[in-house]
Amino acid sequence: MQPKDLLLALVVIIVWGMNFVVIKIGLHEMPPMLLGALRFLLAAFPAVLFIKRPQIALRWLLAYGLTISLGQFAFLFSAMAVGMPAGLASLVLQSQAFFTLLFAVLLLGERFRLVNLFGLLVAASGLLLIGAQGSGLMTLAGFLLTLCAAAMWALGNIVTRKLGKVNLVGLVVWGSLVPPLPFFALSWLLEGPEAIEAALRGFNLNSLWVLGYLAFGATILGYGLWSRLLSRYPASQVAPFSLLVPLVGITSSALLLDERLGCLQWLGALLVMLGLLLNVAGSWLPARWRARYS
Repeated sequence: MQPKDLLLALVVIIVWGMNFVVIKIGLHEMPPMLLGALRFLLAAFPAVLFIKRPQIALRWLLAYGLTISLGQFAFLFSAMAVGMPAGLASLVLQSQAFFTLLFAVLLLGERFRLVNLFGLLVAASGLLLIGAQGSGLMTLAGFLLTLCAAAMWALGNIVTRKLGKVNLVGLVVWGSLVPPLPFFALSWLLEGPEAIEAALRGFNLNSLWVLGYLAFGATILGYGLWSRLLSRYPASQVAPFSLLVPLVGITSSALLLDERLGCLQWLGALLVMLGLLLNVAGSWLPARWRARYS
């Protein structure tokens, strides 16, 4: 990978890793469903006026927007609002890789490789350790909701696989048209008009900065640079960089939010990262080795 592209990959890692700290800050400014509605409204407009709609059927665009955008972030924002630490959220959300593997087997008829199954078991043991340790920072509800967010991300990945080769930036931007209305409806039903009014009345520069980061930084810039890298290099060369996102998330949350993990949670985090590494490494193994042991 050329140095300038390596730098772009590091930018994406930092932007996506810091994303969880920004979400936590944003949840102090407004309730989770309203934050989701405004985030995707800003991600869609005015970008849809300049970015061409991907050539896919409307039902697939809706499926993408309802899973990877609405579903994932409704659960994630709710999880962090009820006690999921930003650093652990960045890690547990990466279990989407294993939910994707499971859904691909169940829905697409794909086969497990031995190394993928082993990585899944290692990561699952790490998640059990994280969920089992009592901590003043994390609630069980927050942990379970983050797993639901990971599952919705994985379903969105299955939709993306069904679409085949598609412009990722266009898909993200046009898919962002789907969540705002459902998010506003959920905010009205779950959070109430009074909470919405209070959040909008208290809207300030900090709120604007949070929304700008989530919409333009984490969404448009992040996916734009990521799609550029995927267009220039094999996925097996680009994908491993995503393993660094939880490291940035955990480090930034410790430095900026004073979040501290317990000993078992650190051990669980290491096991999850090892499981993810094993899962990614499955695509690096020589074809003959895979054919023999899969």
